[in-house]
Amino acid sequence: MDEYDGRQVVGIDLHRRRSVIVRMTPDGQQLGPPVRIDNDPLELAVQAASWGKQPQVVLEACYGWYWTADVLADAGAQVHLAHPLGIKGFACRRVKNDVLDATDLADLLRMGRLPQSWIAPPATRELRELVRHRAKLVGLRSGLKASVHAVLAKCGVHVPVTDLFGEAGQALLDDLALPSAYQQRIVSLRYLIDAFTFEIDLFARMVAEQLATDDGYLAVQTIEGVGPILAAVFVAEIGDISRFGRPQQLCAWAGLTPRHRESDTKVHRGRITKQGSTLVRWAAVEAVQRVRRGPVASARARIGTKRGANIGKVAAARKLLTLVFYGLRDGHIRCLARQPAKQPAEVPA
Repeated sequence: MDEYDGRQVVGIDLHRRRSVIVRMTPDGQQLGPPVRIDNDPLELAVQAASWGKQPQVVLEACYGWYWTADVLADAGAQVHLAHPLGIKGFACRRVKNDVLDATDLADLLRMGRLPQSWIAPPATRELRELVRHRAKLVGLRSGLKASVHAVLAKCGVHVPVTDLFGEAGQALLDDLALPSAYQQRIVSLRYLIDAFTFEIDLFARMVAEQLATDDGYLAVQTIEGVGPILAAVFVAEIGDISRFGRPQQLCAWAGLTPRHRESDTKVHRGRITKQGSTLVRWAAVEAVQRVRRGPVASARARIGTKRGANIGKVAAARKLLTLVFYGLRDGHIRCLARQPAKQPAEVPA
């Protein structure tokens, strides 16, 4: 059955340089031998054109999948993205190779048992690139700042200021007289920190300009503790909020809900899963530590008193993410809307 005119189900085992393609019918009959191709957009488009009308195609959410999904979508395919955590069982097989991986992906799709990831549209992916790059730069800059502290510690220099990279700290660094090698390293680190700061501010402005008219971005910033940077993280990483029916689903997707293990009459709930966007979890926990009043602060204080500060922060992060859900969905957060001030009663003359 090399020629098949019906709907095809196609599994692609994608790698960095080459890929393996397995085609089959909806009832599981394989169509022709597996095909191995180099990862070239033109070659993949030619292959996709031979799969009939609107083939169902599945590939794993692995390194560099963006271009593959875009090429397949442009060719008229219905693309599905397999969640890596849902197909970890592939590694437990006695025999594991690329053909079997592609075959299993296609089988899971045609049987309706494929654990799928959301395929973000190109605009959301571009926004994520900006937000994630800025976050990466901040992490690198933090490492450089830690190196400055390490050099001063080696030289026995006491730092009397809270922020070494504030105005007073910079004056302290300017007046230091260290041995040549240590002095040169401090100079180099300060130069790199300034360069990273410039790039961080540049990408922050790019993100702010892109989201300036986004209702969800503006609504989320009405939550105490959430500024432009954290709001951009929520908007970019969460993407289309309509894919979540309830705020509880958003919290589970972000990895902020407890792990649940149940067998017969035994139920065990452990720590939070941490399966989801690392940036969203970081942003939620970072925001709740700045909150001083309102429902989020109340949840943090109440639960933190009973079960410890860390558990209180995580519980407050779930509460904050619930507010984020409504802000992104509705463009406003009703429980945070300010009530109009009461007018003083008129005194009769």
